[in-house]
Amino acid sequence: MAFFWSGNSAIRHGLRQIRSAAGRLASYAAFWLKAFHQPAIDLSLRTHTGLTTRIVESPGLSLPQTDLDELVAQLRTVAGKTLPVGDLTYGIFSGERERLSRAIVTLISEEATGRPIAFNALSVMQVELDGEVEEVTHLGLVMVDPDVQGQGLSWVLYGLTTLVLFARDGLRPKWISNVTQVPSVFGMVCDTFSDVFPSPDAAARRSFAHLQLARGIMREHRAVFGVGSEAGFDENRFVITNAYTGGSDALKKSFEVAPKHREEQYNAWCARELDYVRGDDVLQLGRVDLAGARRYIQRDVPAGSLPALFAATAVLALQRLILPAIHWFDDTRPFGSLRPRAPGNGSGK
Repeated sequence: MAFFWSGNSAIRHGLRQIRSAAGRLASYAAFWLKAFHQPAIDLSLRTHTGLTTRIVESPGLSLPQTDLDELVAQLRTVAGKTLPVGDLTYGIFSGERERLSRAIVTLISEEATGRPIAFNALSVMQVELDGEVEEVTHLGLVMVDPDVQGQGLSWVLYGLTTLVLFARDGLRPKWISNVTQVPSVFGMVCDTFSDVFPSPDAAARRSFAHLQLARGIMREHRAVFGVGSEAGFDENRFVITNAYTGGSDALKKSFEVAPKHREEQYNAWCARELDYVRGDDVLQLGRVDLAGARRYIQRDVPAGSLPALFAATAVLALQRLILPAIHWFDDTRPFGSLRPRAPGNGSGK
């Protein structure tokens, strides 16, 4: 009899686990399907037990003023717990709609209380490359409440949003940029993305595309990462000298307190190439592509989030096969060489 009841209990427990996994799978699938459908992303996803992650694209354009003010206040709350002194005044912290219209905010909050505990603020920059306008996604500012550091949030803050954007764009390679003096972040970018320069990797090369994009970013987009006009730029090393004069002063760190990477090569590169007393940063450029997405999913996404991986993979495959057909039958918007039908005209011209 004891064996019978024990067996029933195990079956009931197994069924509960299956139902729970199915619920998570449905949630993740809905997340990805909405990401493909929405013109501007505003999605919430349960990425950790007790935590909710919200991704908001172009909040300066998509949110009413009260919601925008609340979002900026949440970002400032995290910043206030993160920075020992000083206030940030550039970029998203300004609250200006124009700045926030180019931002993509990833905010992690406690599910029960709504308290914000971490965020990443990406920005999309228009930069000229080979005579054409190229979109570069700047990885932006990452802040985590010191009370919750070490809880495995980095895979969300550093990769999830770029994966969403990459998938929604039909798996086309996308350029990314990063400005930092933190060895752990420098190494994360080298490990996660493809064709990254600069990097300690002996195979890393500065292509003409890297140089064009770097020049365009430094010429037109310094305000995105809080670097003043007086800061210099070493085109050979991609090092920004005297970088902390454009509103980001409170982020300046010494090498001793800057978080280190587990691989010493990244720490050594930063110590050798950056003058921390003066306040140098490194400008990194790379691409998110299929190889980078695969590395991110295999190495960074924790085992507990495997349902997210399965749902994402299924939806990506489905999107890859079906989306071209959807665009073919949609005559209301342009897609590549396909043009929308003229208003009031039944023809395709």
